[in-house]
Amino acid sequence: MASILDEYEDSLHRSASVPQGRASVGIPHSGYVNARLEKETPIFNKQRIDFAPPEKINSLVVSSNQLCMSLGKDTLLRIDLGKPDEPNQVELGRKDEAKVYKMFLDHTGSHLLIALNTSECLYLNRSVQKVRALSRWKGHLIESVGWNKFLGTETNTGPILVGTSQGQIYEAEISVSEGSLFSTNPDQYFRQVYTLEEESGPAPVCCLEIERGIEGKFFIIATTRKRLFQFVGKVPEGTEQQGFSSIFAVHADHLPSFREFPANLGFSEIAFYTPKLRSSPRSFAWMMGNGVLYGTLDYSRPDSILSDERVWVYPADIDITVNKPISIVLTQFHFLLLLSDRVKAVCTLNGQVVFQDLFLEKFGSLTRMIKDPTVQQIWIHTEKVVFRYHVQRESRDVWKMYMNMNKFDLAKEYCKDRPECLDIVLAKEAEHCFQNKRYLDSAKCYALTQNYFEEIALKFIEAKQEEALMEFLIKKLSNLKPSEKTQTTLLTTWLTELYLNWLGILQGDPSQRNLYLDTREKFRTFLSSPKNKDCLFNNRASIYELLASHGDTEHMVYFAVIMQDYERVVAHHCQHDEYDEALNVLSRHRDEKLFYKFSPVLIQHIPKKVVDAWISMGSRLDARNLIPALVNYSQSASTQQINEAIRYMEFCVYQLEETQQAIHNYLLSLYALCRPDSLLSYLEQAGTNPNRIHYDLKYALRLCAEHGHHRACVHIYKVMELYEEAVDLALQVDVDLAKTCADLPEDDEELRKKLWLKIARHVVQEEKDVKKAMACLSSCALLKIEDVLPFFPDFVTIDHFKEAICNSLEDYNKHIEELKREMEEATQSAKRIREDIQEMRNKYGSVEPQEKCAVCDFPLLNRPFYLFLCGHMFHYDCLLQAVFPNLPAYKQAKLEDLQKKLAATSQPSKSHHRPKDADTISLGKGQQSREQIKADIDDIVAAECVYCGELMIRSIDKPFIDPQKYEEEMQSWL
Repeated sequence: MASILDEYEDSLHRSASVPQGRASVGIPHSGYVNARLEKETPIFNKQRIDFAPPEKINSLVVSSNQLCMSLGKDTLLRIDLGKPDEPNQVELGRKDEAKVYKMFLDHTGSHLLIALNTSECLYLNRSVQKVRALSRWKGHLIESVGWNKFLGTETNTGPILVGTSQGQIYEAEISVSEGSLFSTNPDQYFRQVYTLEEESGPAPVCCLEIERGIEGKFFIIATTRKRLFQFVGKVPEGTEQQGFSSIFAVHADHLPSFREFPANLGFSEIAFYTPKLRSSPRSFAWMMGNGVLYGTLDYSRPDSILSDERVWVYPADIDITVNKPISIVLTQFHFLLLLSDRVKAVCTLNGQVVFQDLFLEKFGSLTRMIKDPTVQQIWIHTEKVVFRYHVQRESRDVWKMYMNMNKFDLAKEYCKDRPECLDIVLAKEAEHCFQNKRYLDSAKCYALTQNYFEEIALKFIEAKQEEALMEFLIKKLSNLKPSEKTQTTLLTTWLTELYLNWLGILQGDPSQRNLYLDTREKFRTFLSSPKNKDCLFNNRASIYELLASHGDTEHMVYFAVIMQDYERVVAHHCQHDEYDEALNVLSRHRDEKLFYKFSPVLIQHIPKKVVDAWISMGSRLDARNLIPALVNYSQSASTQQINEAIRYMEFCVYQLEETQQAIHNYLLSLYALCRPDSLLSYLEQAGTNPNRIHYDLKYALRLCAEHGHHRACVHIYKVMELYEEAVDLALQVDVDLAKTCADLPEDDEELRKKLWLKIARHVVQEEKDVKKAMACLSSCALLKIEDVLPFFPDFVTIDHFKEAICNSLEDYNKHIEELKREMEEATQSAKRIREDIQEMRNKYGSVEPQEKCAVCDFPLLNRPFYLFLCGHMFHYDCLLQAVFPNLPAYKQAKLEDLQKKLAATSQPSKSHHRPKDADTISLGKGQQSREQIKADIDDIVAAECVYCGELMIRSIDKPFIDPQKYEEEMQSWL
């Protein structure tokens, strides 16, 4: 095992690479460098606002990027932080000595309440310029306002809660009319719903907050100097506009639940943190005399929304009797305390001060700190200066705090995008689990770290935690890259060895049966993992050796199946006489080559199942490759076993319609050996066309002759058209069979007669059956009695042939009479033809002087012409010109030759008179007369009307314009 560790470590050193963008020196136990390459900006980044107020700042509020501040006695400045260059100044219009006591701005930045120290309250909407007094609020010094974030709009606040310095809680609603500045007073109503008290009596309502939970439940948080009250209740659906009176009415007779602390600052303040993309706060921080009460808000709890509460005492340098905190702001992981000259940030996870910012005396005392909940910016002001803090990457070091608190899941959550920090957390978690003897969890964490492999492996080996070591190796293997082939090979081999050792130990202990089965399943999952497939395949020889060395044949077969090494699997089953299992593997994976290789062995033991498997494979198997197995099998098997071979061959021939000659020949040999009845039916089904027969005729003939199957031989002779041999052999079997063979050469009467004479001779000379010989005469019309008589012996009397001779003479007489009748009919037909010819000679047609040629449209009588029965008339030359292109080539040549001969006979005469029969004068020996030449020309040219005959029908697909002259014709039209 140590050698494996050393080899793996060497491979790590050879292939290790430094993560991109990091230094490559000084890596003690990790692949990362902890040193920061650039100085990080602080979490709370302060910025002084470039603003010089003309008068001192009394109060400042900000929400939804809307900032409002009170300047001096009578001025109000409003700034849209999206357009900081366009401030808006509003005058309060007060003539008395009233001063601004506090200001309250709702979550939309639309509604501004201005509480005066004269127990009056003013209202200003973002869309108007005029401040309105709230008459119903007069006489109350406003300390806090609980805005309605669920029903409030830019023109209506919805029901809100107002806390006074005398402990009363009022419910009110403010609305702005859209038609004019105000339709009536903006304060719709103002009614008391509750009074908060401490042990000494009514106490100022320092803070109010309204939150809505699940199922329509509302939570109202109200604080005094020492107490934090919670009012919980449901507002019926559809009555939200009616306010929260019903919630407070529940506590009219008894106090609601509250938290109380003994110390007193003279005031208290509560802050909330609302994450982005959420409408409800997630945590709170209440600044009071004993410190800061911090906790989360759980809206699913029935009676109290506060959860996971703890009190963080103030830092040691804060003395509440001398230097009290003024304001508090809560962020995701810190709360900020405002003192008169500094700001302190305390981590909510451990209570440690992580940030302190001291302000110069020239800026004056710090007055107020407030956070804009929508953009998460913090604002601080003195009477002269305004500052703004940006919160940047607040969670950067949270992972370290969670890690030190052993909250490793949270630590990993906050450093998942920082691999160097995640590695530290995982290493710490792994060590923590190891120390607490949670070895499997430790192995999982160690596998994800960059710590040295051999140190971790030896650590588990020394602790004798082999199961944890295996878990570590498995996780390490799953994290390797595909390019790390050497490490993958070593880990895979090592894990295989560990699994086999562990299975060997568990298998011998019956009490560990369940653990053995579970481990076996894990090992099989490891072997069949797609990620390990390539590595296992490339190193399968080593894995086979390991499995063999442990004698684990079960997993050797399982591994061979995974590697698709089915040849090894089948061979294993065959060696152990597990032929059914071997066949099941072949049938399941349907590998043709394996069927060819193992069929000779399997068919010796389970022939029927093997043939069934072959049949199920169908056309995927080439039956020619299985014939050797069948031949070996059939030579040593019984007739019943040979039937299995025949069954498969029949499947190939009749179902698969195989045409290979070897298959048909082998089936023939099996039929000839065991099934002679099937042999003849097979041959007959194959047909008699030699071109469509797939077996070897000569081989089949020899095979059938060897086994004495004469009928089959006769059939083969017929297919080979060796009719004489077929008849000769058929006569040895059956005369009727010979007769069917004799009738086969239908086109060769001479051969048929010869074959029938063979049959007749056999019947007369061999069987000596005169009646049967006479029956042959009636079966074949080609045979006459005179053909058969020479075969009979001399002692045969005429009585045996009397009937046959009489029948023959009668046939001759009938034939003679039929010939006479045909001669008379021919004579009559010749007579009628002569009469028709004479009639045609006398037939004529009349031509009027004005008749014109159907082609050229010139007068017809000007030149020689033709008149057809259909009525069309053509000049001789016009008809010739129309017919000639459509004549076959040989007729065109003949016509040209005739025209030359005609021209040769048309020599000019010296006299104007020529003999009357000049056209009929012979032109010499061997030459045609002029009249004969003209008749031959007429036969070609005037055989039919060019418009009504077949010539017109044949030319229907010819274009009107010759394709060769198309371009010329087209150009002539342009």
